[in-house]
Amino acid sequence: MTAPATGPGWRAAVDVCAVVLAAGEGTRLRPLTAHLPKALCPVGNVPLLDRALDRLAGLGLAGPDRVAVNACYLGGQVVAHVGARAHLSVEPGDPLGTAGGLGNLRDWIAGRGVLVGNADAYLADPDTPPGPDVAALLDGWDGRSVRLLGQPADDPAAPGTFDGHRFVGFSLLPWRLVRELPAAFGDLVRAVWRPAEAAGALTVVPWRGTFYDTGTPADYLAANLHAAGPGGLVDPSATVDGPVTRSVVGAGAVVRGAVDRSVVWPGATVAAGERLSQVIRAGGDLTVPAAP
Repeated sequence: MTAPATGPGWRAAVDVCAVVLAAGEGTRLRPLTAHLPKALCPVGNVPLLDRALDRLAGLGLAGPDRVAVNACYLGGQVVAHVGARAHLSVEPGDPLGTAGGLGNLRDWIAGRGVLVGNADAYLADPDTPPGPDVAALLDGWDGRSVRLLGQPADDPAAPGTFDGHRFVGFSLLPWRLVRELPAAFGDLVRAVWRPAEAAGALTVVPWRGTFYDTGTPADYLAANLHAAGPGGLVDPSATVDGPVTRSVVGAGAVVRGAVDRSVVWPGATVAAGERLSQVIRAGGDLTVPAAP
């Protein structure tokens, strides 16, 4: 077995690899995801998948020996985008789910602990964004327990919570549990997390930064506006003739009208006389309302 991976501020007692889950269809974001996988949707003009890979690289986890990405829905786009940066696991047919995706990667994981991240998770470190902000999950891990990154839930007893926390996109799983996962549809909540919780082998590591799962237009817009900051974010290659306030404008976009608290995707257009507010604009005329 190779030496354990190391990164800024953490050290685990066992070897660790990472898997970014990017196979889902993103149905709640449609029609934005009709032709673009959710993992490639931009937040702050950076594809979500790139944010996840950059975060892992900040932890010392990079390259196809250390990081895998699964793909299914519009998988060819994910494969082309990732290239040689990670090991690729393309699932045939329908997505295998969070547990099945890992089961399909058992031969690659090969005895290591696994840091699992959802590609659609937007996390921002309050001190050094985007930063190696999940390092606390790995620090001192003995390779046997399950760890989840979590934030205190508004309702600590609500379904879907763990020890009063909501899951915020990253978990750490031991090989002894991953090796039992079949390459068939299943989710980690039922297959791993709840059984570990019942056995007293699950720990929630609190996360004090910002988190959005970006699964809905409202949360996707909120993540973009957080990434942009109060001054907004306009790519230098965009053409902007109209007023833009607190918005994100992507590369090659053309803005002739007014845009406020909105996202204009790369290459999209906003015609003269249009006034966009709290929406996502893609292409020349696709406008998705995102107001909560």
